[in-house]
Amino acid sequence: MKLDPRHLAQLSLIVETGSFQGAADRLALTQPALSRNMRALEDRLGAPIFVRDGRRSVPNDLGLHLARNGLAIRVAEEQAENLASLAAGGSAGQLRIGAPPIVSGRFLTDTLSDFLTMHPKCVVELRTGLVNELRSMLERGQVDMVFGPQSAADPVAELDFVPLIDDRVAIICRADHPLTRAVPLKPSDLMQHRWLAHSRGSLLRQQTEAAMIASGVHHMRIACETDSIRSALEIVASTDLISTMPVATTGPYLEDKLVFLQYENSQFHRPLGAIQRANMPTNPVVKTFLALLKARVAVS
Repeated sequence: MKLDPRHLAQLSLIVETGSFQGAADRLALTQPALSRNMRALEDRLGAPIFVRDGRRSVPNDLGLHLARNGLAIRVAEEQAENLASLAAGGSAGQLRIGAPPIVSGRFLTDTLSDFLTMHPKCVVELRTGLVNELRSMLERGQVDMVFGPQSAADPVAELDFVPLIDDRVAIICRADHPLTRAVPLKPSDLMQHRWLAHSRGSLLRQQTEAAMIASGVHHMRIACETDSIRSALEIVASTDLISTMPVATTGPYLEDKLVFLQYENSQFHRPLGAIQRANMPTNPVVKTFLALLKARVAVS
């Protein structure tokens, strides 16, 4: 036996309002139509759910029990409608984003904190890793959006890029490093010092090597290699090693221990933004978060 949940929900309204007419008005039905639905429910049950009380029909014990089930259906429907409305407005749902560690730090966390406070019905999943790994996750549908450099948004892979900032790359060293006094800084200066290099295959490593070759640095004396941004900053801050870092997202971590050297190169240009799969249905939650992040970046 399969009951029509709409009939159970209507029965709960009859109990709630105390009359067929009151329930019919709430349901925007005629009283005869509601009566037919209740007879259909009784036929389906094979048992009566009303008893006569003078000129009124009132629910019996079975009717009252089923009315409680109908109330649960109505509550679930109302909750679903509210959730759908919130989701359509980007205030409920799931946000799955990926970012390299340096980007997932202070660049994203303040906005994420505001977003979670403003939209308590949203669930956020933040994944960190190398850009190439995150891009693979995006292509497999494991995340909705990746924050990274424009070079990671390969049009061949049908990825769209929404620019946020120019997180240009620069050479970094400890604050009292001898190179801070080398003005102007020459390629020969960079070849004389040892480097801390980013992990092989990372976009930052590729960009650094391309910039050095383009500026006449034909050899980099690599003394250390790591995929940990935090370790890289700590090592550079306490040694004579030099490295490269994106300026905007690394800036908050410098304090008074690290500085960026003045050494411009066109290869250091690094637009940073949101990477999404092209031609995918719009996720209102993702759209809401991205709008909040754009607003924060615009005033920073």
